Formats: sequence, C-alpha cells, structure tokens
Amino acid sequence: MSSPSLAADKAPASVLPGLALASLGAIAFSGKAIIVKLAYRHGVDAVTLIMFRMLFAMPLFLLLAWWAGRGKPPLERRDQLAILGLGFSGYYLASFLDFAGLAYVSASFERLVLYLNPTMVLLLGWVLFGRRATGRQLIALAVSYAGVLLVFGHELQIAGPDVVLGAALVFGSALSYAIYLVYSGEVVKRLGSLRLTGLATSVACVFCIAQFLILRPISAATEVAPQVIWLSVLNATLCTFAPVLMVMMAIERVGSTLTAQTGMLGPMSTILMGVLLLGEPFTAWVAAGTLLVLGGVWLLARWR
Repeated sequence: MSSPSLAADKAPASVLPGLALASLGAIAFSGKAIIVKLAYRHGVDAVTLIMFRMLFAMPLFLLLAWWAGRGKPPLERRDQLAILGLGFSGYYLASFLDFAGLAYVSASFERLVLYLNPTMVLLLGWVLFGRRATGRQLIALAVSYAGVLLVFGHELQIAGPDVVLGAALVFGSALSYAIYLVYSGEVVKRLGSLRLTGLATSVACVFCIAQFLILRPISAATEVAPQVIWLSVLNATLCTFAPVLMVMMAIERVGSTLTAQTGMLGPMSTILMGVLLLGEPFTAWVAAGTLLVLGGVWLLARWR
C-alpha cells in the first residue's frame, strides 16, 4: 500500500492531462475570433466566411456523430426535433451572429461578451423556469456586466456607433448559445454529449451552407482570396472541431467545474492574440473590464 505522501504526490499529476486539455481547448476556441478578423481583411463577408468554416468542419462532425452513436438505438422523433432546434440555436444562429458582429467590434470585446454565457444561463433559468437567483449571484452578474459595459464604452469612443450594432450581434450570439445550453441538458442525458454535439453541429453546417446558396451566387465561393480558404480550414479544424474534443475529454478527466474555470484562459488569450496578431490596443479600460468579467464569472461559479 502506498503511503499518504506518495498518494498526495500523485494526485496533482493525475489532474494535469485534463487541465492541459481544458487549457488548450479554451485557447483554441479563442483563436476563432482572430482568424475571422484576419479573413475580413481579404474582403469576404460573414455569409461566405461561415459557409467555408462549416463546409470544412461538416465531415469531421458527421464522423464524430457516427463514432459516438455506434451501437446506440436510432434517434426517436423527439430527439430528431430537439437536434434540429439545438443545432439551429446553438451552432448556426450563434455562429452567424458572432461572425457578423466581429465585423464591427474587436476580438477582445467579442470574447468578453461571449464569456457572459454562464450569467445568461442563470438569467434564462430565472425567466423561463422561475429559478430564483441568490443575492450573491446577482452581485456576480453585476460585476461581469459592469466589465462588459466598461469595455463597450471604450470601444464606442474609438470605433464609433457601428460598435452598437456589433455588440448587439455578439450579445445575440451569446444569448442564442445560452438557450442551447439551457435546453440541451435532457437531450445530453439521452444521447451523450459527443453524439449530440456531432449531430447538432452537422445540422448547423447544413443551415450555414443553405444560407449561402440562398443569399449568394455560387461564383461568390470561387472569388474569395486563397488566404480565406486556408484560414477557414484552420478555423474549422484547430478552432472548431479540435477544441470541442479537447473540452469534452477534459470534462471526463477533471469534471465540468474545473474545466469551466480553466476556460477563463479564453478571454486572456484572445486579448493577447488580438494585440500581437491584429494590432488591437490593450488599454487600462480593456484590462479593467476583463478583470471584472472574469471576476464575476469566477464569483458565480464559487457561489453557485
């Protein structure tokens, strides 16, 4: 039998692979905004850009859905309808609004708004299901939203009134994904997280491709700069499919709470990459707003 000291020495090491996966997943997710901003420099619009991202990601998510569904019973009608609704809200609408909003706001601000997801889930639980929020939770909400408003005011001074539209679009994206999180709980229990993610994202891919075919001529796909294609491949693989797997694997190893807390690396890495790769300014306003948002989400997790 191993001594208590040896067991204590081994415990932290057993957590390291899960923490590494959660950290890499958060950083990879945060790179999406950077890639989108880089692609916009080549004159592409949101409809075309998201079509390319989903076109390249679709085979990977179909493969994931098949692999996760091996040996499982066929989908019931209620699950088919749920997947359609969740795919529309959580991955199609949320992604499109996010891409559209990034044309008007900085990558740093976009990531801070999206990081409000836990607070939106809490608010939706109160509005839709009557789940009361505690005083501590309301304080955490106020801290996070104060941080976003601080950075929003700073962006408004720099970029002008277009920031209002961009902020509304990104906030709509975060709200759409929060709706997905609220309603996906029961479906996850029946299908499993990987199978649901693969199926719902595949549905979203179809929506995004169909949207392009309806709104744009086919020739629009052949007229984009080669850099847009390569950036979309990178977005679909490194910043979409890979982090989904890494986060799911992290949850299996260290649990959802620790994985969510590690997700705080996302906003920080987006800000750093925005400064280094996009030349976005890092000011005291951005730093203060970021600390408030992260602090509010941390308090919400601690006081839940």
